[in-house]
Parts: sequence; C-alpha cells; structure tokens
Amino acid sequence: MRILMVCLGNICRSPIAEGILRHKTKMKGLNWTVSSAGTQSYHIGEAPHKFSQKVCAKNGVDISQQKAKKFSAADLDKYDKIYAMSDDVCEEIKRIAGPGADMSRVDLFLNEFEPGSNASVPDPWYGPELGYHAVYDMINKTCEAIIEKYK
Repeated sequence: MRILMVCLGNICRSPIAEGILRHKTKMKGLNWTVSSAGTQSYHIGEAPHKFSQKVCAKNGVDISQQKAKKFSAADLDKYDKIYAMSDDVCEEIKRIAGPGADMSRVDLFLNEFEPGSNASVPDPWYGPELGYHAVYDMINKTCEAIIEKYK
C-alpha cells in the first residue's frame, strides 16, 4: 500500500498524518509506504512546523527528519491512495493533475473516519499550539480507520 497525505504547505497537517500513519503501520508490521506533500511551494525543503513536531514527539512520533515537498501530477500514478486534508487542497490536486486525470484514488482524509462527511482537517497554522493537539487527535483516529480498512 502506498499512501500520500496532502495539505497546503506540507508543514502542518500532512506531515502529522504521514508521521502517525508511518508509525502505526510500522508498529503493526505492515509494509506500507507513507509520504506527504503540499499543493503549494511555500515551504519546500523545510522541516514540519515546530508545533507539528512538538505534538508528534509528545505522542512518540518523530517527524523531525521530514522535508516539505510539492505535490505533482506524477504522484497520481505513484500512490494507491491520495488523501487531501481539506476541500481546497482537493481542488488544487485536481488543478495540478490537469483535465482528464484519474482522480479515483484521491479522497478527503476525514472521509475514512466519517464516511461521506466531506469534512476538512482544520489548518492549525493560523492558531496557537492547542490547535495542533486537536488536529493530531483527529488525524490519529483517522489513521486507525485507514489501517483497519486496508490492512
């Protein structure tokens, strides 16, 4: 299984999701590839946001070595499942992929925990550290649902 988590800048939500899912699949002995990317190039090459790293470390997940990268149309062929953290990110994935691209493997991340909800993971970038803890919990629950569905 190859999974790509995608958010806007690849320093807050998607690195947390990558870290949690990678950690959980390793603990369960699953041979999955998990990565993340952003639809924008604001932070290419940067480590995850300090609060993303802090909340993950507090929960035993190390994301300090991750580096932000940009989503590309070629990613549609590289991954079995691509999760957009929010609706606007999903729209950007469609734009980047181009007309006629096969979007069948792209879905909103939270639909795995709350099927059909089409809900977005809030972007904690705009708030205090507390928001990162709430996002971590939301992502953690959804990663468990993904493992249960695809293991």
